[in-house]
Amino acid sequence: MQKSTFEDLQVLQLAEKLADMIWDIVISWSYFEKDTLGKQIIRSVDSIGANIAEGAGRHNYQNNQRFVKIARGSLHETKYWLKRAYSHKLMTNDQLNRLEPIINDLSPKLNAYLNYLDKAAKTQRKNDH
Repeated sequence: MQKSTFEDLQVLQLAEKLADMIWDIVISWSYFEKDTLGKQIIRSVDSIGANIAEGAGRHNYQNNQRFVKIARGSLHETKYWLKRAYSHKLMTNDQLNRLEPIINDLSPKLNAYLNYLDKAAKTQRKNDH
């Protein structure tokens, strides 16, 4: 039986899907749009998955929690930049409507993962004593 890795986490897969979809949108923007708002939104959306991966690599529940909280913050930042892109007419309603279910699924999954890590950390501390 193959050991599961952080890459198997559904929350990471959703983060990657969201990032890929946003990259596909931003890539079509003009140079100015990419260089300003585009860079910001790409950094924030890529940060979600990167922090999930980095936290998993720490092999410590408490450190992992810290990185998942950063990922959650990056999701909120991404939502902000999406709003700004829409207000600047860089995104359509259709594009936002395709992103919305992923964002709405990713947010509670990040929280659930955080809760799992919290319980695992408490169990680990209890067993260490």
